[in-house]
Amino acid sequence: MVLPVAFFAVFFAYPVAAIVGRGLRADDGGWQLGRLGEVLGRPDIADVLWFTTWQALASTALTLLIGLPAAYVFARLDFPGKQVLRAVVTVPFVLPTVVVGTAFLALVGRGGLLDELWGVRLDTTVWAILLAHVFFNYAVVVRTVGGLWAQLDPRQEEAARVLGASRFGAWRRVTLPALAPAVAAAALMVFLFTYTSFGIVQILGGPAYRTLEAEIYRQTAQLLDLPTAAVLTLLQFAAVGAILAVHAWTVRRRETALRLVDPAQTARLPRGAGQWALLGGVLLTVVLLLLLPLGVLVQRSFGGGSGGLGYYRALQDADAGGGTFLVPPVEAIGNSLQYALAATAVALVVGGLAAAALTRRAGRLVRGFDALLMLPLGVSAVTVGFGFLITLDEPPLDLRSSWILVPLAQALVGVPFVVRTMLPVLRAVDERLREAAAVLGASPLRAWREVDLPLVRRALLVAAGFAFAVSLGEFGATVFIARPDNPTLPVAVARLLGRPGELNYGQAMALSTILMAVCAVALLLLERIRITERSGEF
Repeated sequence: MVLPVAFFAVFFAYPVAAIVGRGLRADDGGWQLGRLGEVLGRPDIADVLWFTTWQALASTALTLLIGLPAAYVFARLDFPGKQVLRAVVTVPFVLPTVVVGTAFLALVGRGGLLDELWGVRLDTTVWAILLAHVFFNYAVVVRTVGGLWAQLDPRQEEAARVLGASRFGAWRRVTLPALAPAVAAAALMVFLFTYTSFGIVQILGGPAYRTLEAEIYRQTAQLLDLPTAAVLTLLQFAAVGAILAVHAWTVRRRETALRLVDPAQTARLPRGAGQWALLGGVLLTVVLLLLLPLGVLVQRSFGGGSGGLGYYRALQDADAGGGTFLVPPVEAIGNSLQYALAATAVALVVGGLAAAALTRRAGRLVRGFDALLMLPLGVSAVTVGFGFLITLDEPPLDLRSSWILVPLAQALVGVPFVVRTMLPVLRAVDERLREAAAVLGASPLRAWREVDLPLVRRALLVAAGFAFAVSLGEFGATVFIARPDNPTLPVAVARLLGRPGELNYGQAMALSTILMAVCAVALLLLERIRITERSGEF
């Protein structure tokens, strides 16, 4: 428990507190709490707060509207290629937000597919942001709601039909109440992700649309207005804390007793025109909403001569980007892989120890630490990244010029995924097995190696895959601390998109395609691990 607490205290709580302190403390050391009212009373900040809230609500509603039919299809219908399609649907969720923004820019931006075919441009409009958010969070609804829906006993609904209820009435009275906590949990997660949106808004929104996260970045990096950034950080922290509290409440409600069955027993081949039409509509949605932007992104990455590989070849030349980089952009690939591997190792150690501590201890303090572990998913990554720069610059933690700074920031995002993946499995291990090993003379380390590790091995691999994927695509904090001579893939893509010229645009598409491919391979491996786990193979 000591190492996880120390890790979060040094690399999360301290940088965030330092930013707030720098912004709200006067030269004489006193607190300038009047800044809170001044900042929150500004009309431009009020506009940012209003846009952040309503776009998150609209994105959540749109995601539920489009995602719930897909949740039903994956839960109740059986069709060829279902497992592959489930992995495809999940790919956007692990993609970096920079890649998502770039993909939609290639589809709806200037010179994009819609612009070329019909002269329609949606970039710098709120519709591009909303569609990109649906693209990114579609899998949250499908996985969260569909996972529970697949385990609900359909005989309960059938019994209601026998007693005279209509099909809709039976669904409304039996299935919907059972699904309501899962729907609420999915909605809250989508709201959290869209409320703190940064990369998508930066690329697609333009100067007219800014979320709290984007405004914190602007106030910090461009205007150097730390007091405003500090107030907005506190506001976002409070909002995210409230959202996580509601989310924890819905999770507890999901744990109420339900009659659950094997998902393999509930899925059937489509029957009737209605189910076939629903399946066709979901497949069409997946093609248009998920596959089309990614396909356009890949298509736009081929060009620039040299047999369509011109943009990829230009990645090997540092001068091809017009002075954007000190090194060839292709080096960002190696940098990102090295950083992500290091971040995954840190996340596994810290997250694994935290999950083990949460499993074997109880109490209000432990529950509070469990909630703290989720905060990096919602608290401004921009604040954390800038906090790293102003806090980790003195001995014994003078890390500002060290390469390890980037993996540490990325590990903060990976740890919650490790904890949430491993905690249910560790809690399912029978404590009597550990006690039996101890009675037979095994040390605590050997008992863990002989008892826990074989049982949590697959969960550990899944957690490692998620930590690797999210570390690979981390952008908000890394944009501050990645050095110009060691850029990561998301930072390199953002820098290329920020400079004019067809070559820069093409290189951004090429790097985004590479990043998407790496993330997709990691996810397909995760899906394979889960399938073999269910089948009893490895």
